Amino acid sequence: MIVDKLSAMGTTFETHTASGGEAVAVRHRIARLEERFSRFLPTSELTHINTSEGGWHAVSKPMSRVLEAAAMVKDRTDGLVDVGVGAAVVAWGYSKSFDDLSSRIQRSSHGSQTGWKLRDGAVRLEVGTKLDLGGIAKGWTCDEIVESGMARMVSAGGDLRSSDPDVVVEVVDHLNAPVADIHVGRGALATSSRMRRTWMTDAGPANHLIDPRTMRPVTSPITQATVVAETAVEAEAGAKAVLLHGVDGLAWADQQPWIRQAVAVWHDGSVFATKDRRAA
Repeated sequence: MIVDKLSAMGTTFETHTASGGEAVAVRHRIARLEERFSRFLPTSELTHINTSEGGWHAVSKPMSRVLEAAAMVKDRTDGLVDVGVGAAVVAWGYSKSFDDLSSRIQRSSHGSQTGWKLRDGAVRLEVGTKLDLGGIAKGWTCDEIVESGMARMVSAGGDLRSSDPDVVVEVVDHLNAPVADIHVGRGALATSSRMRRTWMTDAGPANHLIDPRTMRPVTSPITQATVVAETAVEAEAGAKAVLLHGVDGLAWADQQPWIRQAVAVWHDGSVFATKDRRAA
C-alpha cells in the first residue's frame, strides 16, 4: 500500500493506493479538482461563478455534481449547511488561504445573501451571494476518488472516505488529545471544529464556520463534532450541523437515518456520543 500526502484545497490530503502509478494519478485528479473548486485561485471555475451573480452561469459536470451534493445537504440540514455563505466568510476576514491571513483583520460589512439555484447544468447566484464550497468540495473529492477505485482511502483535513472494512480512525481534539477510536470501515467520517481555524478581527474572535441564520462565525457549547456516514459529503455536513445545533446537536443527529454515529466535544472537554447504528 502506497501512502501519499499532498497539499491542496487549503489542507493536506492523504491517499492510500495500491501502486505508485495510482498515487500519481490521484495527485493529478486532486490538482484538477482544486483548479475548479478553490475560491483562492483567480482562474478557478468557482471564482468565475462568484463573479456572475444575478445571471445563469453554465458549469462543468464536476461542478454540477458538487453543487448537487451541496443542495442535497442544505435540504437535509434545513439550511444549516449552506455553501451560499461565501460573502460572509470573506467579510469576516477569511479572504485568502488560512496560512496567509493576518494576525488581526478589519471586518468589512458582511454579506447577508445566501440565495443560489442549480438547474439543468447552470447555477444562478442572487446579488450579494458568493459560494464557498469548502468542506463539501473536500468531502466530495474524497468520495469521488474512492468510489472511482483510484484509492482505497482518502482523507483531507478531517474528512475521510474508505473502502477498507478494517479502517479505524483515532479522533483527537484541537490540542491533539484523544477523543475516541471509531471503526469506520467501508464508509466515511468527518470532524468539524470551531477551534482550529480562528483569527482575531476588530469585532472580536472569528472562525471559518459561518452560521447562515446570523451570518456570523458560529458560537456553540460544542467545540468539535464528528460524524460517521456513508459518504464524506454526508459526514462533513452532519458534523457541521451538529456543531451549529449546539445543545441539541446530538439529539438532532440521532434522528437522522443517514448519520451512523455522532460524537461531540463540549467546551469543558466532556465527550458525548450517539449509539453506532451499525453496531445496534
